[in-house]
Amino acid sequence: MTSAVTTIPVTGDTEYEVIVGRGILGRVPEVLGDRVNKVLIVHTPTVGRLAEELRASLQQKYAQVLLAEVPDAEAAKRVEVAAFCWQILGQADFTRTDAVIGLGGGAVTDLAGFVAATWLRGVKLVQIPTTVLGMVDASVGGKTGINTAEGKNLVGAFYAPSAVLCDIELLATLPKNEILAGFAEVAKCGFIAEPEILQLLEANVDRATDPGTPEFQRVVELAIGVKARVVSEDFREGGLREILNYGHTLGHAIEHAERYQWRHGVAISIGMMYAAELGRMAGSLSDEAVERHRNILSSLTLPLVYPAGRWPGLLAAMQRDKKARAGMLRFIVLDDIAKPRVLAGVDESVLQFAYQEIAN
Repeated sequence: MTSAVTTIPVTGDTEYEVIVGRGILGRVPEVLGDRVNKVLIVHTPTVGRLAEELRASLQQKYAQVLLAEVPDAEAAKRVEVAAFCWQILGQADFTRTDAVIGLGGGAVTDLAGFVAATWLRGVKLVQIPTTVLGMVDASVGGKTGINTAEGKNLVGAFYAPSAVLCDIELLATLPKNEILAGFAEVAKCGFIAEPEILQLLEANVDRATDPGTPEFQRVVELAIGVKARVVSEDFREGGLREILNYGHTLGHAIEHAERYQWRHGVAISIGMMYAAELGRMAGSLSDEAVERHRNILSSLTLPLVYPAGRWPGLLAAMQRDKKARAGMLRFIVLDDIAKPRVLAGVDESVLQFAYQEIAN
């Protein structure tokens, strides 16, 4: 069954569209175009059946359609896995007129994008995210990358896809906790730029997080719209795009501390709570706005605290974060809902004091 399809444009360095709707996978040949000869679908085991179905449908049009099954979650974002994909492309003689499809969650779209960006210095890329996180964040904006032992996403490239297809029907079988973890990034877009998201979550969080409802599609489209507007103005993160890192400085440090075993949204929830407390200590964010963070994230059953004794390791990880400049930590904080700004050069004692507010 199809429903209303929304097309969200991304402009700037490279123009493409994010297509949101239900039952829209049939549009894959349309967005790949007629010049493509071979296609590699990079996917995880959890969407193996969907990958096989997509392969079968594409084989009617393209000379060769290959599958590359990669590990789930952050385990996919390793140089060994990228090398496995490069090997497939090389052995199949993929040229610059061929294409890579990323089918899966945010980690897979990050990996597939990096593979497409680096093979022959760039081949066509189409992203088909199958998680909330993938739809509203990872697949949109052209950030691609893999992790190293030293940190997350330290090796990567800015590389725009030709199109992103967000088929809401693909989310119907996702476990609820996976959906709610992805909603950390949806809420983030509400906090930094789109208050309607927060209002929909506050009005009825159950309907807003149910993939079968119009409210769900609405909040997903709103979140994608925030990401699209920001990256259209600042593709390479020279300024405005930094606001998308709200909650991510501490969040990425937590992911590193947990050896990437935590869902991204779970860590980012704690990171946003920390950023809210830091904003309050910087004298900009009101008590009411901080409490609104707490209420909304709690309604999504996301965590708000982290162990007190972990601060030294987290601080060290943040100092290695790619967003730090000349050793100076940079945080996105809010002056109010939908009024983000950069906070840099904060004394470590203030950072630790803010951490104590979320420590348990």
